[in-house]
Amino acid sequence: MAIEFTAFPRAGEGRGASRRMRRAGKAPGIVYGGPVAPTPIELDHNALFHALRNEAFHSSILTMKLDGAATQVLLRDVQMHPFRNEILHVDFQRVDENRRIHMKVPLHFKNAEVSPAVKLNGAVVSHVTTEVDISCLPKDLPEFIEVDLSELDVGHSIHVSALKLPAGVTLVARKTDPVVATAVVPRAQVETEEETAAAAEGAAAAAPGAEGAAPAAGDKKEEKKDDKKDDKKK
Repeated sequence: MAIEFTAFPRAGEGRGASRRMRRAGKAPGIVYGGPVAPTPIELDHNALFHALRNEAFHSSILTMKLDGAATQVLLRDVQMHPFRNEILHVDFQRVDENRRIHMKVPLHFKNAEVSPAVKLNGAVVSHVTTEVDISCLPKDLPEFIEVDLSELDVGHSIHVSALKLPAGVTLVARKTDPVVATAVVPRAQVETEEETAAAAEGAAAAAPGAEGAAPAAGDKKEEKKDDKKDDKKK
């Protein structure tokens, strides 16, 4: 999906200039990388704020229009105000189509509802990892990577090494193999099943004819008669 945005050259720099820019509804930023020197820019704050709510804006090759020229860039950093919905600064990096890039891309989970863990055991699937570091050429950059949960069973997990990556995409090497998703039966459900099983065992043990069952009322009367006969004989 092609995403475009418009930036404008930024004349003033420093905190004072940035504050004036924000009061005017602009957001300060910079674009760097490649053979060109870093360029201070400004963007429409509201347009940028809404663009940042789009997941693909964070993990796609973006087309930045600046001074009539189009440049391929990546979003690299966003600084937000601690408690206001205000963008303080944004960084973009120019893209060289012939050089591999490192990016974090989101994971999209599918087919949890048909997995044995959920369908047969009522388990809850936990998304432990929601994004991964990848390396690829700009043309191969995926917006997201799908995680198929259809084979996930209770007590099992899916690890990063098991992900199916698009062509040309590799995982950035790590010392560990993080868990991506796992399935666990809720504790309350386990306790309920255990209580139900215990109640069923108790009912079976108390049933007439069961081993160790209490004698019926008629049996107790017969026992008393036999005791009286034995007393008379004595």
